[in-house]
Amino acid sequence: MKSIRLLIILSVSCVIAFAQNSNIPDEVTKVATAAENWLKLETSARAIGMGGAQVAAGQGIDGIPYNPASLGFITGNELYFSKVNYLAGISHNVLSFGTKLSETDYFALHLFFLDSGPIEVTDSQFPLGTGEDYHVRDLAFRITYAKILTDRLKVGLTVKYIREDIYTMYAQTFAVDIGSNFDTGIYGMKLGMSVSNFGPEIQYHGEGLESTVPDTTDPSGAMAKITEKFPLPMTFRLGISNDIIGTESYYHVSNTHRLTLAVDGMNPMDYVVTINAGLEYAWKETAFARIGYHFDHDTGVLDRGNGLDEYPFAGLSLGAGARISTNGLAFTIDYAFVNYGILDFTHQFSIKVNL
Repeated sequence: MKSIRLLIILSVSCVIAFAQNSNIPDEVTKVATAAENWLKLETSARAIGMGGAQVAAGQGIDGIPYNPASLGFITGNELYFSKVNYLAGISHNVLSFGTKLSETDYFALHLFFLDSGPIEVTDSQFPLGTGEDYHVRDLAFRITYAKILTDRLKVGLTVKYIREDIYTMYAQTFAVDIGSNFDTGIYGMKLGMSVSNFGPEIQYHGEGLESTVPDTTDPSGAMAKITEKFPLPMTFRLGISNDIIGTESYYHVSNTHRLTLAVDGMNPMDYVVTINAGLEYAWKETAFARIGYHFDHDTGVLDRGNGLDEYPFAGLSLGAGARISTNGLAFTIDYAFVNYGILDFTHQFSIKVNL
């Protein structure tokens, strides 16, 4: 009864979140109203290949950023690493480890690290650069616990430390993610829900905010500016997945082939509601092919001043993977390719080891 009550609470929360902006005029947007937008970056090559539709389809530690309940699908120990060459010289990496504590309890550590690459330091006297470079570095360290409440319901909780360093300033805070994965038993449908980045507002500190003042203003001869506090990009996800073909498929049972369809609705507090959809084909669970699409992708249109140029394939993603078993270990290598329209293409790589 408690598990059903929890599922109802999560469902109502997500429905309210998706409906909360239905009466806002089109000309009013929430864009750029939150800080730390890098927390919304997609980090799993499998998920990226499926268009980011992972809140119900995620199975393993690589799905933790989308839904902490994904951890409840591992069968033993998992080690995961991903490398993403993102846009404009930006790169980000993930290193994580998950383990099965008991038949119903799971635990994982998940580290995300982003580096902007070198950026020239400029000021009013040297607008073309001072000859010095700096980096923007972002870090999220997650501790995740998942539990199987019934044979159909899994829930998960993540507590994470967040830090951003920009030249001589920094900001840091803690946040929480919660999620669930529920096998409805209706036509093979699985329902996933999650709330990410729920936490206090963040504020910047550091010597970059300090300035020299006369002794008459402050005896120390220095004062620090106080920045505004900014909310985190809290994000609600609600999605479904279904094995159209597979060993447990309602529609077509096959021990050789699997075809999984996944669709997610995503509502960040600082953007509009978007839809992600993806397909994954697996042959004997050893070779994989994926395709996904981000509908209404914001890089799909470019205003040149004399009209809008459309990029119809912006938001399209493709992926592939292979699973190799040897000496009691299973290695899964995944690759994803994403078309970001005017921002060019990106390539993502990951490797998962089942110990």
